[in-house]
Amino acid sequence: MKIILLGAPGAGKGTQAQFLKQKFNIPQIATGDMLRSAVADKSELGIKAKKFMDDGQLVPDKLIIDLVKLRITEHDCKNGFLLDGFPRTIPQAEAMRDEGININVVIEIKVPDQTIIERLSGRRIHPASGRIYHITNNPPKNEGFDDTTDEPLITRSDDTEETILKRLGAYHRETEPLINFYSSWANQNTDTRPIFFSIDGSLKAIEINNILSDKIS
Repeated sequence: MKIILLGAPGAGKGTQAQFLKQKFNIPQIATGDMLRSAVADKSELGIKAKKFMDDGQLVPDKLIIDLVKLRITEHDCKNGFLLDGFPRTIPQAEAMRDEGININVVIEIKVPDQTIIERLSGRRIHPASGRIYHITNNPPKNEGFDDTTDEPLITRSDDTEETILKRLGAYHRETEPLINFYSSWANQNTDTRPIFFSIDGSLKAIEINNILSDKIS
């Protein structure tokens, strides 16, 4: 089972990724982790990627594609894989298709921007432990303080409304067009077309789990 999850930051992709990994016994392939591993291993592709990273440049799509192709040949991908954070753009998706990296299922988790802003801006973190609270959905016993240590909670810099709006803007410009790309491809009469469907990400996590179980077998 080869899966891509699409959705804006804060849509709940991480939660559903964990569910899908366990259900299908597949690894979650995050491009950032893959790049860091290739660099640490000093592989040929890793050395090439490091030159771009050291210069503060984006790693070219072709190099990322080559890394993905290599990664999915590893033993833990025998049952498939879940791509995390890739593709992000139409050119990346086209490059994957042209290189024969076929995907079985593309899932969009759809959540209104305002709901995402409320979700993320309401998060509060206990830095030492990583415990996460939410001012509405999961508030601490004492506002602003961790339940266990009574130490102050913080708002992460990327959870401020200003940063969230920037992240959403980037998603709508760069990644959201993939929804039309994959939904159109799913309607074509080709052997390599993926299944595409959207899920209401405002549902409870367990409800989304059940929908995924019904739609993917």
